Amino acid sequence: MNNPNFTNFSKQKKKVIQISAFFFLASFGTIQAQTIKGTVIGKTSGALPGANISIVDADTRSVSSLDGDFNLFSPRLGEVKLKVEYIGYETKVFPITIKEGTNDIGYITIEPENKVKNDKVSDIEGVVIKRSNALTQAKAYEIKKNNNAIMEVIAADAIGKLPDRNAAEAVQRVQGVAVARYHGEADQATVRGTPFAWTSALLNGNRLPSANVLGNRSFVLDVIPSELIQYVQVSKAITPDMDADAIGGSINFITRTAPAKKTLSVSGAGGYNTFSHNGTYNGSIVYGDRFFKNKLGILLSGAIWDRQWGADSFDATYNTSAANVGQRKSINTVLMKRYMGTRRTIGLNGGLEYKFNANNKVYFRGMFNKFDDIRPVYESYVDYTNSRYQYNFRYSHYQTELYGMELGGEHSITSKLNIDWAVSDYTAKYFLDTPPTNDTKGLPIATFRQKILGGFNNMSSDGKRYWGFDSPNGVGGEYEDYSSDVKDPNEVMSPNKLLLSQLVISKLDNNERDKIARVNFKYDVNSNFSFKIGAKYRNKERVSDYGYNTVYAPATANLLSLSQLSTTNPPKGTDFLGGMNGNYNAYIMSPPTKDQLFQMFSPEFLQQNGFKDFSNAASNATSVYTGEESVFAAYAMAEIKASAKFKIVGGFRNESTRLTLNGSKSTVSGTPATTVVSTSVVESNYNAFLPMLHLRYNFTPQANVRFAYTRSFIRPNFGDMSPGSSIDNTSSPNRITRGNPDLKPTFSQNLDLMGEYYFSNIGIISGGAFYKKISDIVFSDTSMLNVGGTDYMVTQSKNLQDSNLYGFEAGINKRFDFLKGFWNGFGVEFNYTYIDSKVEVPRMVAGVQQYDKTSLPNQAKNLFNAILYYENSKVMIRLAGNFRGKSVESINQNLGPDYYIWSDKNFTIDFSASYDISKKVKLFVELNNLNGESLRQYMGDNKKRITSQEWYGSRGQMGVRWQIF
Repeated sequence: MNNPNFTNFSKQKKKVIQISAFFFLASFGTIQAQTIKGTVIGKTSGALPGANISIVDADTRSVSSLDGDFNLFSPRLGEVKLKVEYIGYETKVFPITIKEGTNDIGYITIEPENKVKNDKVSDIEGVVIKRSNALTQAKAYEIKKNNNAIMEVIAADAIGKLPDRNAAEAVQRVQGVAVARYHGEADQATVRGTPFAWTSALLNGNRLPSANVLGNRSFVLDVIPSELIQYVQVSKAITPDMDADAIGGSINFITRTAPAKKTLSVSGAGGYNTFSHNGTYNGSIVYGDRFFKNKLGILLSGAIWDRQWGADSFDATYNTSAANVGQRKSINTVLMKRYMGTRRTIGLNGGLEYKFNANNKVYFRGMFNKFDDIRPVYESYVDYTNSRYQYNFRYSHYQTELYGMELGGEHSITSKLNIDWAVSDYTAKYFLDTPPTNDTKGLPIATFRQKILGGFNNMSSDGKRYWGFDSPNGVGGEYEDYSSDVKDPNEVMSPNKLLLSQLVISKLDNNERDKIARVNFKYDVNSNFSFKIGAKYRNKERVSDYGYNTVYAPATANLLSLSQLSTTNPPKGTDFLGGMNGNYNAYIMSPPTKDQLFQMFSPEFLQQNGFKDFSNAASNATSVYTGEESVFAAYAMAEIKASAKFKIVGGFRNESTRLTLNGSKSTVSGTPATTVVSTSVVESNYNAFLPMLHLRYNFTPQANVRFAYTRSFIRPNFGDMSPGSSIDNTSSPNRITRGNPDLKPTFSQNLDLMGEYYFSNIGIISGGAFYKKISDIVFSDTSMLNVGGTDYMVTQSKNLQDSNLYGFEAGINKRFDFLKGFWNGFGVEFNYTYIDSKVEVPRMVAGVQQYDKTSLPNQAKNLFNAILYYENSKVMIRLAGNFRGKSVESINQNLGPDYYIWSDKNFTIDFSASYDISKKVKLFVELNNLNGESLRQYMGDNKKRITSQEWYGSRGQMGVRWQIF
């Protein structure tokens, strides 16, 4: 066996073992030293992460983990006084007797702060005791305040305060985070305005495998229900012990673990979608307990969210490949589309934990998530280039799965040496298993076309269709008032004239599997200095069939009309394109039934109606690839308490990557021309050395300032490097996606400065600035190509020159407890982020190279969240606004900024309220997108030059939560 990957990994692993053995042997001299171990819990809120534990009159301190566990070195034997401090809780001081070895004191229970002055309850009690919701925020603040990384944290109970039903929606309220919305639901998130692939999505500290259909590394987060999440950590400046492929930052979703005591809670809700005029429902259950004298902990949770939904969109494509520059903004097609379907999100999460003793613990986590997106799509085209109507019907049942497991352990070898380890195996899949009548599975699409003989009205003087502001003679109007352009009033879209012209099965399957092993060693030299090393190995396997199209077309002139097939009523709901002016009912057709659509792909139907397979064998072969990526990472870092107020964390991380992609490429040669498909292999090996430094100075226990220098990077997307190219004949215009095997990884040097002040009544004010120097940016270049008289939009990723990004952010969460009576229940959360970036895009103009300046793709200059809330002992009300400014989405290197695609600004308003019927039963109401915001994209500098606008209405639900135990 001669495998260079395996040999290289074995050598690196051997070095880690040697270093580990050194620390292990060095620790024997202190094996009889004394340590204190325990778990901090709240009287009613379970484990308390981030608690400060110290010994009175001794310079030794510890911080509890996410499970509330802590490990504290004691400098002496005998009786000492232990102090436990936590925001919103009473400080607890109590004596314990220290013996040699490990002193396990079990659970330490602390209670919410309850100060009494002159027999009257103080303001702190008014906030904390009467408003127990505030205590959940205390957990997040303690984790944030004590973490080495610059991060934001939200806890499960805080997520539940707002109508956020999946993982992406849960993080949209975080300072500096923006989300992408897909048909009304958030599905991706990015930190500090960087492209989505530059923010790593982690599950319990490991980057999630991605089944993104485009081959991106960004994970689509709508597959994970928010009910399964215990904490979300948004790291803006990472430390060496964290995965470093995170230029924007990382979002770590921590799943629920075994609680400190028995718990059982259920919830159920039903609701309504104003667009589809249909119902929704969701439910969840969480059960956890401990057995065998608290040694064995168990956690089981599950959630389901089933909803009817709908959306309308108005899309336009332009003749950007036209030889005449003045005609490149003329309209190629207008598409009016309706989605109406069902989405179902199911999540299951299980966890086991066994504490052999105070020094040894093992755990197991397992999860399964499934997202079914069933959306029949009804598309009506006006094709100006070919003087025809087109009607497409497709039955889309997209399925996304994320499942896997993790086994790990935490061990105290001596009082100074601690080890944690884990192995995990997670898989993400994206697939379709329709139609059942054909051996090829994928997205079935039926295309009907109707020739328009009389031509169009509203044509410009050059014979092209424009919007009025682009037209040479001002003819064309605006898209908000778009209506039929045909000259002959009898030439309407008709099921009798729409002829079945093409049947396509488009394969979109992708799957990715990550197998990971990691180990960390932490050695406490003394109470002021600790050293940590670790290693991680990840093997990623990816399979992609994106762009594999089976195309059937009739070889006869006797075409079937839509009216000759079995059809059903068009979908109901709100008025078609009700967000625009005018009446668009003329474009509504009765579509084929689902069974009829499937039957059209059966061998019997194809043969009977003269359809033959005209698939492009070369294109299909080059659209399929498999990949394997091996990453070995190692790090070393030191934590130094230079003084009681000043802490230094420094070190480095090294990540070595070996990537192999196996695919095919096609070449055309000879006379007559013949296409030859051959095997193509892409190999990319590179190393990333990443130094990091964090400084933190605490002016007071409530106020600190942080500084960080970090170097991070992002690996190129698999789809961007694929060996071949794919052709999509199902869209208008047709599309070609090409890989670029020569892409280099993108690196960034990051500077962060952040100040924080924590209010005594559980609130915070924070602000800071950041700067990123970025090299070898990867961007998606778009151009038009004419092949044999057919226009194709060609997309290929390329590296750009260096760039930079800078900005500042500020936020506040303040309770108005200084007001009297009813008014002191109010409070406000507000955060704002300003981001600016500069990218120079090279372009040849008249034989001379020039540079167009723009911002990074997906980067909005302004982001903010504003929340006004009211809380008392029984009622919680929140009104939340989320704003994301405009951002460039697609760069056209050949044509320049006038042809860039932009996303318009977006502002949504959400509402939630709850009422405590008793201490265990809560009623709640959730409302999303109260202002009916839409999503809009446009080309160039004019927002009226629409490329897409989508309306999806509002949704709401009412339900009950029951905390049984």
